[in-house]
Amino acid sequence: MISRSAILVCFAILLARPVAAQTTAPASPSPGPDQPSIKVGVLIFADYTVQQQPKITDADGNEVTFSTFQITRSYINVTGNITKNIAFRLTPDIARETGVGSSLNGSYTFRLKYAFMQWNLDDHLTPGSFARFGMQQSPWIDFIDSVYRYRFQGQTFEDREGYLPSSDTGATFHYNLPGNYGDVHTGVFNGETFQRAEVNDQKAFQVRGTLRPVPNHAVLKGLRLTGFYDHDAYVKNAERRRAIFGVTFEHPYVHAGFNYLSTTDQTSATRAAIDGRGWTAFVTPRTSIGWEGLFRVDHVEPNRDVAGQKKDRTIGGVAYWFPRQSGITSALMFDVENVKYAAFSPSRPTERRIAVHAMLNF
Repeated sequence: MISRSAILVCFAILLARPVAAQTTAPASPSPGPDQPSIKVGVLIFADYTVQQQPKITDADGNEVTFSTFQITRSYINVTGNITKNIAFRLTPDIARETGVGSSLNGSYTFRLKYAFMQWNLDDHLTPGSFARFGMQQSPWIDFIDSVYRYRFQGQTFEDREGYLPSSDTGATFHYNLPGNYGDVHTGVFNGETFQRAEVNDQKAFQVRGTLRPVPNHAVLKGLRLTGFYDHDAYVKNAERRRAIFGVTFEHPYVHAGFNYLSTTDQTSATRAAIDGRGWTAFVTPRTSIGWEGLFRVDHVEPNRDVAGQKKDRTIGGVAYWFPRQSGITSALMFDVENVKYAAFSPSRPTERRIAVHAMLNF
């Protein structure tokens, strides 16, 4: 058990030290002195969205344009170190309850998003290497979110289309290649995402490898090539596979990326497998005074056996990132999003949403 003096040290550090700012969800806790430390932070995504298409019908039968104020993410991030080599993270998530028949339907409820222990291996391997156990970020989503940076507008492609979760429970190992040439992140997960409990004996094996070809070049050091593979199963002999190849580029004045996705889903050994594919491309031009743009295109073919079936999304927006003050990162964004469907049964109408988004992180 932790002694009373250790607890007092934790709270003293918490009160004396400011919380570090992050532009995305907090990354791995960094090794610190060989003494307990705790940091507390908050991450909030909020927006006002007007759905121009399709129209909806209200309770009185009127055709209206739907609009809503909403909180899409609300994290309380607790991170720290028990010793120099043992770190932890605990992140409860406040989410909207949507269960049919639930007495809490429509309310915000409390659930876990991240809860893991981490063994920092800097003393034994390259700096930034670690082993992690618990509810944690998936290797692909954690990587691509750090490049994209606009999750407060909406999830990245693979997460948004339901192909990969942002968090799951399992054990992983991360290794940084020497010379800043890239990294490898691999692990075994339940495969049911953070939203559901494990239901059988099947586990998901995931591996991501990232190569930085020219890490010492003034400009091209921002170029990275990444491969990802997820092998899982819904039940025995019914596979769920994901493969991604991505190219990303980071520079003080632009972030950009292109990812190609291949999927296989067989929900039962008695059913035929469904093969899908898709791709996404984004570019976020940046200025030195806080103004940034976002241009993104998603294309997915969920079932390649259905001729012409596809879903296309386009996003265009402009954002202002406020100057960081006292460890606080914040941004406002205006964007327009269009989604079109083809060859779906039943048919789906075109969607158009106009929104103002806000992000606060400290």
